[in-house]
Amino acid sequence: MKPPPFEYHAPRDLGTALRTLAEVRGKVLAGGQSLIPMLNMRLTAPEHLVDINQVVSLGGIERTEAGVRVGALARHSEVERAGAHPLLSRALKLVAHPVIRNRGTVVGSLVHADPAAELPAVLAVLGGSVRVARWDGDTRAERDVPAKDFFVGPMESAVQAGELAVSAYFPALGPRTGAAFEEVTRRHGDYALAGVCAVVTLDEDAFVTAAKVACIGVGPVPTVVDVTELSGPSPVQGIDWGVAQLVHDAIEPESDIHASAAYRRHLVRVLAQRALRNAAREAETRGA
Repeated sequence: MKPPPFEYHAPRDLGTALRTLAEVRGKVLAGGQSLIPMLNMRLTAPEHLVDINQVVSLGGIERTEAGVRVGALARHSEVERAGAHPLLSRALKLVAHPVIRNRGTVVGSLVHADPAAELPAVLAVLGGSVRVARWDGDTRAERDVPAKDFFVGPMESAVQAGELAVSAYFPALGPRTGAAFEEVTRRHGDYALAGVCAVVTLDEDAFVTAAKVACIGVGPVPTVVDVTELSGPSPVQGIDWGVAQLVHDAIEPESDIHASAAYRRHLVRVLAQRALRNAAREAETRGA
């Protein structure tokens, strides 16, 4: 199949890109690993396509002690190789196949907002944000949208018409904090039937003082569950089937041709226990 006709724009700087988006309100092309198939299948038919690949200022990865900022043109493979954030790197290894990761972008995946994708869950469980820019009169205006407000619905983010997501920020893991990502797919590289990423923080006595998970494939947006709010502080050994049951009870999956809602609930319970335990083990190692 071939895409519908559109007018192609290739701005060379951010200001031109934002002015173009303000004028034509078209679709943005970065990695294109989601957009191109949608165009070919006629699931979207924009009159204008704004290719930002020549806007070099949108590339790069900025790492500080506080966290990692990923530019809109940073590819999955580039961020994975950089190893700038352990949870982000683990999640990227689960994204599709190498040929996809060589072109797909981290920010593009977030804007695409697929509820079964890994990166939205990472941003959500870390409490990260996405920086969005637009052309406002004669100047560039920016706003940072926290993860809890960024994912509006399935395939729908908070990026509005005329706006461009220019970067994403992933807060660093704190001291004595570990992370893990577990998922189940029908085939390697497929979207997950269900997945869970977890972040666990321990105190000096190896008690769990904070534990949070984000689930994918079980709702219209990543489902974040703060386990410590539900169960309170506990020793590492306290991360048992009962804690995973709290996550199981907090989700509301739907059935489809791939899996029933009951099966997805079961997967989340198993994966939550596994992810929380693995994150706690890593937290113990980081504490030592």
